Amino acid sequence: MDDKRSFLRHTVATVAYRGGKAIRGAPASFASYSADGSPRTPAKILAHIGDLFDWALSQAKGAEAWTDSTPLEWQREVDRFFASVARFDDFLASDTPLALPHEQVFQGAIADALTHVGQLAMLRRLAGAKIKGENYSRADIVAGRVGAEQSAPRREFD
Repeated sequence: MDDKRSFLRHTVATVAYRGGKAIRGAPASFASYSADGSPRTPAKILAHIGDLFDWALSQAKGAEAWTDSTPLEWQREVDRFFASVARFDDFLASDTPLALPHEQVFQGAIADALTHVGQLAMLRRLAGAKIKGENYSRADIVAGRVGAEQSAPRREFD
């Protein structure tokens, strides 16, 4: 596996780690929370992240397709998030060539997903269910570990 592809896998694992932290232990009411009355709720944002990884997989395979999914019940949407990240990571772990440049894969779906993970973390705080900050450079993030089970934080702070 080339260095660029390995780096993409690490960025996908980073989304899974940070995304998992942003949604783990969220109260049921969080799914429909809106800070400004807009319909852009955490459930819609998480559905969008799942759509991003489905889109990235379609691009990587050379058959680009976009779906704008209706959010599922919260736990099902959480499961879908990890499943869509895992499907994309499985492709990256294979020997199948990417149909587009590595940089384009990153600048589209992966970078957008990181932005939305940050939104979820911010919304957690606004909804009164904040998560602890973390020194993510010390986090145990490993390519291929993209499911709900992540390592414990190494250095959190309030």
